[in-house]
Amino acid sequence: MMDVAAPALSPAETADPQPPPQPAGPCAFVIFGAAGDLTKRLLVPALYNLAAAGLLPQEFAVVGVARGEMSDETFRARMGDALHEFATGSVSPEIVRDLTARFSYVRGDFDDPNTYRLLADKLSAAERKCRTGGNCLFYLATPPAVFALAAERLAQAGLLREEEGRWRRLVVEKPFGTDLRSARELDRRLFGLMAESQIYRIDHYLGKETVQNIMVLRFANGLFEPLWNRDHIDHVQITVTETLTVENRGKFYDQTGTLRDMVPNHLFQLLALTAMEPPVRFDADPVRGEKAKAIEAIRPLTPDDVCADVVRAQYRAGVIAGRRAAAYREEPGVDPNSMTETYVALRLAIDNWRWAGVPFYLRTGKALAARRTEIAINFKAAPFALFRRTPVERLAQNLLVLRIQPDEGASLQFNAKTPGPEIRMGGVRMDFKYADYFQSRPNTGYETLIYDCMIGDATLFQRADNIEAGWRVVQPILDAWREGRDCADLAWYAAGSEGPREADELLARDGRAWRKIA
Repeated sequence: MMDVAAPALSPAETADPQPPPQPAGPCAFVIFGAAGDLTKRLLVPALYNLAAAGLLPQEFAVVGVARGEMSDETFRARMGDALHEFATGSVSPEIVRDLTARFSYVRGDFDDPNTYRLLADKLSAAERKCRTGGNCLFYLATPPAVFALAAERLAQAGLLREEEGRWRRLVVEKPFGTDLRSARELDRRLFGLMAESQIYRIDHYLGKETVQNIMVLRFANGLFEPLWNRDHIDHVQITVTETLTVENRGKFYDQTGTLRDMVPNHLFQLLALTAMEPPVRFDADPVRGEKAKAIEAIRPLTPDDVCADVVRAQYRAGVIAGRRAAAYREEPGVDPNSMTETYVALRLAIDNWRWAGVPFYLRTGKALAARRTEIAINFKAAPFALFRRTPVERLAQNLLVLRIQPDEGASLQFNAKTPGPEIRMGGVRMDFKYADYFQSRPNTGYETLIYDCMIGDATLFQRADNIEAGWRVVQPILDAWREGRDCADLAWYAAGSEGPREADELLARDGRAWRKIA
C-alpha cells in the first residue's frame, strides 16, 4: 500500500473565516467528587487549558465538594499539584496561581442536607468575591448511585432554581443507568427537579475534535454526502479498542462489563454521527434530534438475533507490548468464575431509506493488540469487467477511515495504475493528519464540553430520548445473557491479540473481514 501525502495548504486557505470564540459568561463551577481522579486528571487540567486559551471568564469560581477533610488552602494546593502532574503541556505558574486562587472547598456527605447549606454559603461568597452573577454549573464527578440523590438535595436547598436571569445547569457523567429501566428511572427523578435544558449528559468522546469533525466531513463536502448511502456503501465498521486491562477497576468492571460501559454511549454516539440525516441547522435540538432518529432506526434484536449477531468474550492471559498480562479472572476484585465480558462485537441493521441492507459492525474491548478508535466506511466495489486480467484480490477496497484516536485524521484508499507497460493496479492511500494541518494544543477532551456547558450549547450532549433509544437496543442482549441462553456463553481471546475467533466468524459469514487493529 502506497501513501500519497496531500500538499499543505497556505495559511490563507486554512484560515477560519469565523471570529474566535469569546470567553464564557460569569459563573461558578461546582465539582461533586472533587477529590477523585476525574477531577485531578481531567477536569482541573481542562479548566487550566481553557484559562490559558482565554476562554474562562474573569468572573469565575470553583467550589469542590467531597467527603475528605480539607481547608480551602489545602484544596488549592492539591489542585495546583494535580495541574503540574497531569497537565497536557507546560504550565504557567501565573495562570496556575490565578486559577487556583478562585478555588474553595466544602466538606460533606452527598446525602447530608447540611452539605448543601454550606455549599449555598460558599456560592454566595463566590458571587460577592468573583461576581459570578449567581450562575452555577454543577458537575457530578461521582459514582452513578449519587446522581439523582445529589440533584434532589440541590433542589431541596433551592440551588437548582433559575430566577432573575440566573441559570443553573447539571452535568451528569456516564453511565446513564445500567439498563433501560434504570435509565428511565434516573430521567424520571431528574425531570421532577429540572428541565431537560438544564441537564447536560456528558460523554467525553464527543469532546474529541475528530468526533466533531464527522459532521463537518459529511455535510460540508459535496464529495462525500452524495455517496453516503446504501447505493455506494457496502458496510461500516466501528472500532474502539484498548490495550489496557481492567487494572485496579476490577470490582467496578465486574459489575458493569464492556457492553454497558461502552456500547450505549461511546459506540452508539459514533454510529449516530455516521448514520444520521443532515440536521436543518447546527444547533443543539436539530442535531440531537437526528442522532436520536438514527439510534431509533436500529432494528430491534430478537433472542435469536442476539445469538447470531452478538459476540461476548473475555480475555485470558497473554502478552501486551512485550509484557505479560494476567487473565481477567486473575485481576484484583474480579470473581474467579466471572462471566463478565471484556469484549463485545455486534452486527446491527438500520431500518431506514438511507441504510437499508448496509450492515454496521461494532466491536470494542480491553487488553487487545492496539489502542484504536476509528470508523471505516467500506464502499462497494466497482464492476470488474474492464479488469478481467487483474486478479480481484489485487484490487484494493475503496475505503474511507476516520481515525478518532490515537492518530487523529482520515484516510481514503483507492486504486491506481502502478508504473509499467501493462495495466496493473495497486491500492494507494491519501492521508490527512490533524497534527499536520492544524496547530492544536494538547487537551484532555473535556475543554470543549465544559466551555459548551458554560455558554449553554447542548449540541454535544445526549438528550433523554437518545439515551433511552440506545438502551432499547442493548436491553434484549442483556436479557438474553441473563436468561442463560446458549449464546450467553463466553468466547475467549488472549490478551494482546486481535480479539476472539468468533468475532472474525461474525463477519466471515457475510464474506467480509475486520480491519486489523495492530
